[in-house]
Amino acid sequence: MTPADAVDAAPPYQGIMTPEQARDPDYFPGFGIAIPLGIQHVLAMFVSNMTPAIIVAGAAGFGYGSPDPSELIYLIQLSMLFAGIATLLQTIGIGPIGARLPLVQGTSFAFLPVMIPLVAGKGVAGMAALTTGALIGGLCHTGLSFFVGRIRFALPPIVTGLVVLMIGLSLMRIGVVYAAGGAPAQGTPAFGAGSSWLLAGIVVFTTLGLSFFARGIWSTAAVLLGLLAGYAVAVMMGRVSLAAVASAPWIMVPMPFHFGFALSAPAILGFFLMGFISAIESIGDVLAICSGSAHRPATDRELIGATSADGVGTALAAVFGAMPNTSFSQNVGLIAITGVMSRHIVTIGALFLVACGLVPKIGALITTIPIEVLGGGVIVMFGMVGAAATSMLAGVTWTQRNMLIFGVALSASLGLELQPDAVAHLPQILRTMLTSGVLPAALIAVVLNLVIPGRTEASILPHS
Repeated sequence: MTPADAVDAAPPYQGIMTPEQARDPDYFPGFGIAIPLGIQHVLAMFVSNMTPAIIVAGAAGFGYGSPDPSELIYLIQLSMLFAGIATLLQTIGIGPIGARLPLVQGTSFAFLPVMIPLVAGKGVAGMAALTTGALIGGLCHTGLSFFVGRIRFALPPIVTGLVVLMIGLSLMRIGVVYAAGGAPAQGTPAFGAGSSWLLAGIVVFTTLGLSFFARGIWSTAAVLLGLLAGYAVAVMMGRVSLAAVASAPWIMVPMPFHFGFALSAPAILGFFLMGFISAIESIGDVLAICSGSAHRPATDRELIGATSADGVGTALAAVFGAMPNTSFSQNVGLIAITGVMSRHIVTIGALFLVACGLVPKIGALITTIPIEVLGGGVIVMFGMVGAAATSMLAGVTWTQRNMLIFGVALSASLGLELQPDAVAHLPQILRTMLTSGVLPAALIAVVLNLVIPGRTEASILPHS
């Protein structure tokens, strides 16, 4: 049974509100319902939201195991703070910005294949180019929001499915490295130790058990609860130190251009191209909410508002040093399960995220999670990204033409990512783009799909 079927069979709101009220984004069901459902939305996205910041910090060299965790804590705090602010842009809106729908925003996995090469081994100094690129890319994303619907014909399931697949494939190695002890342990006897895999395994199996056999909030927050189970075992093993929590302040005020300002052509181009992909994802989420939960087509204002909020949220976050934001599809699925479409519920969840983002002790507590425990959660999350891609690709008609397009794009992009030295003689901007995995896959697939005769597939985004 699909989530939508489950809602139709036994609406969770039955006896509390009418079906018309449940489908109304402007209806407020009261704090007794709104607060627990709002917190449930936060629990569903909490781990996914903070993970990109931890991965980028680790790639740069100031992540887990670094002598000074303050910059990592800052990134984690901003992930929560600006996820909340970007969500408020969606649910409340400012003028044409925001869909006024229950869309939860969060730090995007999609940008990781672009961000990691930009900062790899450069320390905190590498963040200036990343955040400046995200700022300019976010502004371009905002402008793109008014045109993206006109070019969605170029993005059928074979293209979007391949892009999502490459995002998952590009990141899966990170989960295994974390689960085995993290990059600092590589080359030492500690890497791949049995105790490391024990912690990661506890997270994975707890998450699977709750996902399959639990109900309600226990299933929705399965990844978070899996991390808590692994954390509890790590405490018993003496692997947790709370020194960073004790030294962290209670209140944080984010500073504009915390990491500085540095123009980088690879960063700007990378964020611009990935912003286009992010815009398409957000439009898909809007269409899913409107058609699946409200039983109506999405309006042009909602589509433009959603994608413009993506761009503004990303640009605003980048000003203070945070990662790009996009809508979270898992929360769209949660709306289908609860059957309640009130945007005010998500607003309450967003306010909770903002409050958490202003308290550095919360970020410091997150940094005490052993990297092997985080690795178990990352293995599950990135595996689900790959699974989502296969679901999208299931809608492709696998003719010889489509198989060749998919095969060439996959082979070239994955091969260049695995062997970046193959383009060592090219200019730096081209090397960064070609070895990111996602960007070459998207560009090759789009071009081949447009120029090779026989294109008959409908766009993944139906007209509203």
